[in-house]
Amino acid sequence: MSTTKSSIECTAGVCGGVPCVAGTRIPVWVLERSRQLGISREDVLDDYPTISDADLLAAWEYADSHRDEIASQIHENESG
Repeated sequence: MSTTKSSIECTAGVCGGVPCVAGTRIPVWVLERSRQLGISREDVLDDYPTISDADLLAAWEYADSHRDEIASQIHENESG
């Protein structure tokens, strides 16, 4: 499933099928959790040099539009 924002996609067999930045294994939930922790956009982009600013903004827009889904993924990954 691809979203209307082509830079976010869900691919079976890649990172458990969770939404990721297209062409990467970087899940939206990881980028959203970075934002929640107060990590600056510039620092996130430094940490993930394979994504663009537009990719990051698309990920955050996706997270804003799918709050429950992303919150569940964060909880699942942080609780073990």
